[in-house]
Amino acid sequence: MPRLSKASNNGHSRTKLGSQKFRDVLVMAEQEGLLRGGRTKIIRGRMPEALVSEAKKRAGIKSDTDLIELALASIAMSDNYGEWLLSQSGTIDPELDLEY
Repeated sequence: MPRLSKASNNGHSRTKLGSQKFRDVLVMAEQEGLLRGGRTKIIRGRMPEALVSEAKKRAGIKSDTDLIELALASIAMSDNYGEWLLSQSGTIDPELDLEY
């Protein structure tokens, strides 16, 4: 699997990613400026080993830090289509003729 060619701002290159989707998420996050600046924020948490292992395997990531970065980028860059779609419930006039 190819590496994401763009290096992060702190000079290290990202680990290889398991799918184009993951690469795209990080590229979009970088384009939005979300990956700029120093890596100063520390996030800690205890997770089930099986969850972490499966997520790393699917993403093709070995580093906990890279896994957390990808997870956060995925949330930050996700679209809100599902939420928007649900919010549209009842917004079409029931009298509207939808048939040709």
